[in-house]
Amino acid sequence: MHKIDDKLAKVTARIHQAAIAAGRDPQTVQLIAVSKTQPTAAVAEAYAWGQRAFGENYLQEALDKQITLQALPDLEWHFIGPIQSNKTRPIAAHFNWVHSVDRLKIAQRLNEQRPDGLPPLNICVQVNIDDESTKSGVSLADLPQLTAALRPLSRLRLRGLMAIPAATNNPAQQRAAFAKLRNALTDLNAQGFALDCLSMGMSGDMEAAIAEGATFVRVGTDIFGSRSSATETTK
Repeated sequence: MHKIDDKLAKVTARIHQAAIAAGRDPQTVQLIAVSKTQPTAAVAEAYAWGQRAFGENYLQEALDKQITLQALPDLEWHFIGPIQSNKTRPIAAHFNWVHSVDRLKIAQRLNEQRPDGLPPLNICVQVNIDDESTKSGVSLADLPQLTAALRPLSRLRLRGLMAIPAATNNPAQQRAAFAKLRNALTDLNAQGFALDCLSMGMSGDMEAAIAEGATFVRVGTDIFGSRSSATETTK
């Protein structure tokens, strides 16, 4: 079995097993293959083995891959990194999803710059679930205000929430952090939102995330191997 095929199969099996253990349909959990800093050939290879959704952090690198792979149908591009204001226009034009909206200014720019003729841009609000100073994301306290401000932005479609909790190997602590995000989504839906996505869980904690309702898990190294040095910063 080919290397990427084997790794994709193992990650998919983990997702399936975790969903079954949580009493969920495995089809309700989508894998985003995090392809940042990986060569375009690796993305094409994962595509050949059935993967369609890819997550990118570095804009220019992602745009280069999109140009090279533009002939492949059904590719779905997810921007998952911090967003600079001067990079919103190409993100608005070239991605299907943005998981890392954490302030109104960025959302407004994405809305204004989403090209005519494209469907609304699917977005998740990134929440700094553990209030870590080194991570992006809106606080839980400020989340209701931000999401309310997004309602009038007609070229965006708010789909859900994203978080990267503090790293821990303790499954109970992992689940507690993800439960905070799930509860936040439940509270927003009680206020009239119709959110259906929780982007949470990576290689080391996807089982806990799926147990708490993740609909997207973001996995890179376990599919592609170790990353090379990035050539572009996002901050």
